[in-house]
Amino acid sequence: MTWFALLDCGTRTPWVRDDVEALLISRPKACVPRGSIVLETRLSPDARPQTLLSYHRDTRATASYSLMSTPHGSVVLVIALGEFVVHEVLDRGREARTDTLQVTISWDVTQGFGRFVVARPETEHVLIRHFAMTQAPMLEDLLALSRPQGLTEVDPDVIFVALSTDIEPVGPMPTLAPSVPLETAQGTRLATVVKPGDVVRAADGKLVPVLHVIRRDVPSLGSFRPVRLRAPYFGLTQDIVVSRHQRLLVSGPEVEYLFGREEILIPASILVNGYAGHFEPAPRFVTYHQVLLPHHDAVRIPDAALESLYIGRMRRDKPLLDASVLSGQSRSQLPEHHRAGYQVLRAFEAISLAEARAA
Repeated sequence: MTWFALLDCGTRTPWVRDDVEALLISRPKACVPRGSIVLETRLSPDARPQTLLSYHRDTRATASYSLMSTPHGSVVLVIALGEFVVHEVLDRGREARTDTLQVTISWDVTQGFGRFVVARPETEHVLIRHFAMTQAPMLEDLLALSRPQGLTEVDPDVIFVALSTDIEPVGPMPTLAPSVPLETAQGTRLATVVKPGDVVRAADGKLVPVLHVIRRDVPSLGSFRPVRLRAPYFGLTQDIVVSRHQRLLVSGPEVEYLFGREEILIPASILVNGYAGHFEPAPRFVTYHQVLLPHHDAVRIPDAALESLYIGRMRRDKPLLDASVLSGQSRSQLPEHHRAGYQVLRAFEAISLAEARAA
């Protein structure tokens, strides 16, 4: 079933799959033995404590969910289902208060498994805590989390809340829309048809093998919101659609003059200015793809290049690997990536580059 409910906090619009609504009518006490809650939020700029999500039902057996962020850098999860209680705390550190956090709570009661994850989508910063989960949440209570009324409270800084019947992965994510054309040894192929064993052209022109191809369906909100990068800006010969955290590799005399480097990386999100890029209208959920290469590199598209999946030394971090989109892959068959040394531009630097190219 995968994603079955979604709350877009920008519009305060909840969505629930029709078959799930029908199931709740026919089976009011239905439970969800396996699933995930995914929440993305901005952090309060004035360092106030935030109750990001709260729900409490006191009829029949008590059920409550609470997710809080403290000014000291902790994220606190409390789940109470009758006599069963989960209380977990993750210290996210003292990063800037304006950062975005993505929180994923997953469970599989048949395995007694629970996982609490706090990640910063714009970095590789991922914190994981495991806990025992032996009580299945009721479907009625989970759906209430996606409906900000009555027993449910959602902080204004929350971007979205999504519910899934899968154990949703965390860590490095795919960022290419299926229509993105990648240069391969056999010519240009769409990202959706490239497969492991294919050979793609790296930014320096060399042909490199594709070790793995990653695919994931996600809500089209927050850090997953698609961006259309427009030709002819930054060397593009056709528009492409990517996730907002996809990075475009850019070179040229203006790059060398302004930054003293031959090539730099620009995140798609900071190119959203109405000219070089804009947020792409999308359905509730989008599909992204990405390729894993032997080294941290960029893969060529017609007259430009896009950063490939970066996994660092994830193969040495078994909890993160098991929680990632590469779960199930042999650690011995995964590469270790070292940063290629590209400078990643900030918003004001990208504006300076755009103005220099327009001059």
